[in-house]
Amino acid sequence: MSPDSAPPAGALAGDVAVEVSPGYVATVELRRPPDNFFDVAMIRALADAYQALDDDPACRVIVLCAAGKHFCAGANLGGEDRAPNGAQGAGGAAGGVAAGAAAADAASSHPAEPAAPSSRPASPLGVVSELYAEAVRLFEARTPVIAAVQGAAIGGGLGLACSADFRIAAPEARFAANFARLGFHQGFGLTVTLPAIVGGQRSLEMLYTGRRVRGEEAAQIGLADKLVPADQLRAAAYEMAAEIAASAPLAVRSIRETMRGHLAAQVRAATEREGAEQNRLRATADFREGIAATAQRRPPSFEGR
Repeated sequence: MSPDSAPPAGALAGDVAVEVSPGYVATVELRRPPDNFFDVAMIRALADAYQALDDDPACRVIVLCAAGKHFCAGANLGGEDRAPNGAQGAGGAAGGVAAGAAAADAASSHPAEPAAPSSRPASPLGVVSELYAEAVRLFEARTPVIAAVQGAAIGGGLGLACSADFRIAAPEARFAANFARLGFHQGFGLTVTLPAIVGGQRSLEMLYTGRRVRGEEAAQIGLADKLVPADQLRAAAYEMAAEIAASAPLAVRSIRETMRGHLAAQVRAATEREGAEQNRLRATADFREGIAATAQRRPPSFEGR
């Protein structure tokens, strides 16, 4: 960062790394490889980094990227460091009931989407609300963000990717809103962001079916703004960032505020509904079946109760 700017407050021992280049482009990297499952602390650190970069005159654009095989395979809200659970959109309960299955899924060449949340109830006034409060801060940031997406962007990881202004993806990338396959409701503001990116009908299809969208299809439907080979992913993100950084920074921020300034309030309202529905559905038999089916790598058999 520039000498006069403070480092991002709350950065977690390398879990969120920040570097600003001489060309006004900051790299913000998630460092929980290979899957980059996140928790409240990581999203808080990410929001802190964005806030610090907003005030850094040496930064005009952020490239959000991730170390390891996957961009972000979901959420771990169970307090067990790097033990995945719940790619349900960062709205999961605590625990790690399917942690082993989720990790294996993320590593598989043909995985079931990583993660099943715990069946232990959690109040939306608790960890989920805390998480969403931090997630809203990502939308309050004033600096354009380009996400470089490799591997999985699943559940909460999809929500994180959709928080960015742009997504550049590799053909091997896969995006999925697999909530309904877990008997669960979407979260992380996807109620707002996904329709804005791919349209209402495609959003409904993705949310109802939970199916994977590969990189090529993502580019066709607008979920990915550019598709490049995996070994060129970051270079392409930096190239786009440099082009934006070359524009007048006050004008870019003004345009961005006009185009995206409403998102934080909309996401805040949406996550209130998302969290309440997640909490309600967490008590159902279908939710328990979704967890069990994911852990056992079998198709779920839902009964509507």
